[in-house]
Amino acid sequence: MTKIKSFWLMKSEPDVYSWDDLVSEGEGTWDGVRNYTARNNMRAMRTGDGVFFYHSNIGVEIVGIAEVSEEAFQDPSDETGRWSAVRVKPVRKLPRPVTLKQIKADPALADMDLITKFRLSVSAVKPAEWDHILKLAGS
Repeated sequence: MTKIKSFWLMKSEPDVYSWDDLVSEGEGTWDGVRNYTARNNMRAMRTGDGVFFYHSNIGVEIVGIAEVSEEAFQDPSDETGRWSAVRVKPVRKLPRPVTLKQIKADPALADMDLITKFRLSVSAVKPAEWDHILKLAGS
C-alpha cells in the first residue's frame, strides 16, 4: 500500500525563528505550540510530509518548503506532558515568496486553513492548495 503524503503549513515569526535559521541549523525542533488543534495537526504529521514555512507578523508570506524529519514526540519545553513537537528540515527556498495578500485574493485558496483558521500556527494544506501555491511561487 502506498502512503499518502500530507501537506502542512507552519508559521514562525522570522525575528524569533526564520527560514534562514532552519537552513543554518539543517534541522529544527518545532516546539512551543500551545493550541490543541495545532498540536493534533503535529501529531498527525508523518516523516516525509511536506511543510510550507510561513513567516508570520513580519513578511506574512510562505518562503520555503520543509519536510517532517521526525514525527511527534514530547515537547521538551513542556513539563505537563500535554504538548508535542516535531522535527523538520529544509528542502528548498521558494523562487518567489507567496504573500498572505496573494493567498487571500486567490479564489482557488479561499477555503485554505491559513485563511479560515488564521490563528493556527500549524495547519493542514490540501494537495490542490499545495500545487497552486507552488505555481504562484514559480516552482
